[in-house]
Order: sequence, then C-alpha cells, then structure tokens
Amino acid sequence: MSVYDKYKAVIGLECHIQLLTKTKMYSNDLAEYGAMPNTNVSVISLGHPGTLPKVNTQAIEFAVKLGIATHSEIRHENQFARKNYFYADLPKGYQITQDKTPICTGGYVDIKLKNGTEKRINLTRIHMEEDAGKSMHDIDPFESLIDLNRAGTPLLEIVTEPDFSGGEDSYIYLNEVRKLVRYLDICDGNMEEGSLRCDANISVMLKDATEYGKKVEVKNMNSFRNVQRAIDFEIKRQIDLIESGEEIAGETRSFNAVDGSTFALRSKENANDYRYFPEPDLQPVFITQQYIDKVKAEMPALPNDLLKKFMYEFGLSEYDATNLTDLKGLALYFNELVSFTKNYKAAANWMMGSIKSYLNENAFAIEQFEVQPNSIAELIALIDDGKISNAAATQKLFPELLLNPKESALSIAQRLDILQSNDNEALQELVDQALAKYPEKITEYKSGKTNLLGLFVGEVMKLGKGKADPKMANQLVKQALEK
Repeated sequence: MSVYDKYKAVIGLECHIQLLTKTKMYSNDLAEYGAMPNTNVSVISLGHPGTLPKVNTQAIEFAVKLGIATHSEIRHENQFARKNYFYADLPKGYQITQDKTPICTGGYVDIKLKNGTEKRINLTRIHMEEDAGKSMHDIDPFESLIDLNRAGTPLLEIVTEPDFSGGEDSYIYLNEVRKLVRYLDICDGNMEEGSLRCDANISVMLKDATEYGKKVEVKNMNSFRNVQRAIDFEIKRQIDLIESGEEIAGETRSFNAVDGSTFALRSKENANDYRYFPEPDLQPVFITQQYIDKVKAEMPALPNDLLKKFMYEFGLSEYDATNLTDLKGLALYFNELVSFTKNYKAAANWMMGSIKSYLNENAFAIEQFEVQPNSIAELIALIDDGKISNAAATQKLFPELLLNPKESALSIAQRLDILQSNDNEALQELVDQALAKYPEKITEYKSGKTNLLGLFVGEVMKLGKGKADPKMANQLVKQALEK
C-alpha cells in the first residue's frame, strides 16, 4: 500500500461568478470586458467621498435564479456589509458584500463521476458582492499597472461544503457550475477572461483521524484543468510534508501552470480581520416569495431536466443526451428539432454528426447556424420515407442546404435530381444489367460466396446514379440470385 493511501483529502471550493449585467453592482458604470483601461469608471466605483451606492436589481434576480437552480433557501431580508481591507486595485478601501445574511443558504449541485456514480456537492452559501479592479504586473518591467474597469462588477460567490476528495470531482463540479450559469444566462463562464474564478481550500488527514488537517488556500488558477492539477499537487505536497515530520503552514498559495506546482503567496497563520460592519449607505433588500415564484416561472429548462427528458422521453442513450445538453444552444436546437420529427435517434445523430462538424470546422456557435430545425426534420423525413439515401442526404443535400438555408429539403433534392426511384420495373432492369455484367460472379455467389451480394447492389446503385432505393435494390438482387 502506498503511503498516500493512508490519507484522505478534504477540499472545499469558492467560485466567483461575474454576472452578465449591463452595469456594475452599485453604480451605473458599464460592466463589460475588453474596454480600454480605466474607461468604465465613475466617482462611485472610484470611491470618492460623499458618493452613494445603489443596488443593481438585475444582480438580485440572477442570485435568485442561481438559488432556485441549486435548490437553496433564499433569504427574504438581505443586508449588505463592508469588508475592510487594502489593495491597490480596491479604490474604496473596502468591498461591499454580504456577511451574516447571504442571499442563499444550503442547496446542492449533483455531479456524475467518471466511474458512473453520482455525488452530491452541498453548498454552504451564495452571496452577492462586488469585484475589485485588476493589477497587471507583466506589461511594464518596472511598474505594476492598475485597471479599475472591473472594480464594482457584480459577483456571486458560491461556497461549498468540504465535500471534494481530489482534483477529479472538483473539475467535474466546476464544469457543472459553468454549464448551469450558462443555461441561466447569468454568466458566460469564460474562466480565461476571469468571469468564473475558483479558489480551493485543501487539507489532508489520516483516514481514521477525527480532526481536519491545517487548511491551505490555492488561488490564481485560470482553467478547470489547472484547478485539478493544483489540487492534486497540493494533496501530494502536504502528505509528503507530514510524512517527513514537517508541519503544514496555514497560508495562501498560487499555482504555477508551467510545472504544475504551487508556491507560497502570504501567510494565513493569523485569521484576517476584515472588520465587517453593516453597510450604512444601503438599506436592506426585501425579497418576497411572490417575487421568487415569478422568477422561477420564467426560468429556462436546466441541463439536468433536459438530460432526463432526452433519455426517458426520447429514448436516447446517456452518452447522446449528455453530449446534446453540454451546451445550452445545442440542447434548445435539438429540443425544437424533435417537435418536427419523432425519429429522435436520427435527429441526435444529425446534431452530433454533420451539424456539429460544420459548426466546429467554421468555429460557429449553434446560434449562427442558419438552417432551421424544421428543415433538418424534413431532411430526416426524406430518408425515412425512402425518397433519398442517407449518403445522398449527407454528401449532397446537407451541403446544399447550408448554402440555401431558406430552400426546402425536398426542393433541393428535386433540383439535384437525387430523389430515389421506387419504380420496381425500372429497378428490375438495373438489376438485370448488373447481373449480366458479372456472369462468373453469379456462379461464385451460388457456390457459397454470398458476400458478393454487395458487388451487385453497388453496381445497381452506380447504374441508377445513386437514385435507386438501396433496400429495394438489395431485395431484388437477392431474389434474382437465388432463382
């Protein structure tokens, strides 16, 4: 048994979700990514004396949506607090947040591990707050530069219980959170742009121990994969320290993506004293049950709801349903597509095959796909009715439909002259011609080489220029050979 098997890791995650509101949390400054530095600022976000904040009501709505989606209890009376600390990119010298009255408490997010088992990640709280600005240390070789555009941007922080055991379940949870906030349209989930950020609190303990080990916080991980790498490295680092007789330092660490290691940023041996006190410039916000019910009624279908619908109502495999619900746009397109066709499996195959390939090759989102779901359903119906072959649909009709998305699939099939012939007499003539071309192969077929059937059917399809019904051709060739 490895020395690492004696221990278990205890991990909790804190996710900061940057909200897709037009303006900031407590002012009407624009909240947008990519603007020129220090242009989306005002006297409020710069913390000038005598300025008064005002709560962004859309941020409250987004918080309620996330609370409903995570099965949390939503607080009716919400107060704000000042969290006092100094950073160069925090103009006011404090952050307006929620301390003792988070808008959401409890709740959970269910995830599925790679081995197929389900795991419930319990949440401690979700609270509203504002973001700080951004310090940049890699532009000027001698100075740190400050961009305050981000200062005041609305955030929701999701704090979990210490329910994670390693990097793998943490990675899966973060993907599930990103999928959820994208379905809710409250955050774009782009971790590389900082709109979804994660800090991990990690400790290790012997499996039969009753007390947690000393906690270490790891920050500055810019991708889900790096979160997984940082956690796995930190677990091993802490076990190695304990095994060598050293103590774990309670500290904040950062992650080095180049070599996959973590390194110390600052000590946390003494708890930070943020001197929380009630925000004197903001009155409490009261959220009624009627408002919560209204938000709930207007919420879109969530990924797990659609996953179950696709599996149990449409009979898709878990693999197909998971792929189709991975992105909201794909799920909604498919959901509309199956309102026009009952061939759910064919619809899923077209979504994950030709359509997804086209989107990937052109770096398009499904929202940019001009072919409407009813046109794809018509294409499927032409195949199901034996009017065109699957090969003709994939190789000829679909590419032409991409060029002419307003034209009907039937019209295109007629224009391309790819409609299959169901005329038995005409088809029988083609069969006779195919058999006449290979008389010696007929003898071989009758002597036991039945795999030659494909040769004759292929010849029929060639003579029919792809318009012969392959099922009927197969049937007629077999009948002729067995006479």
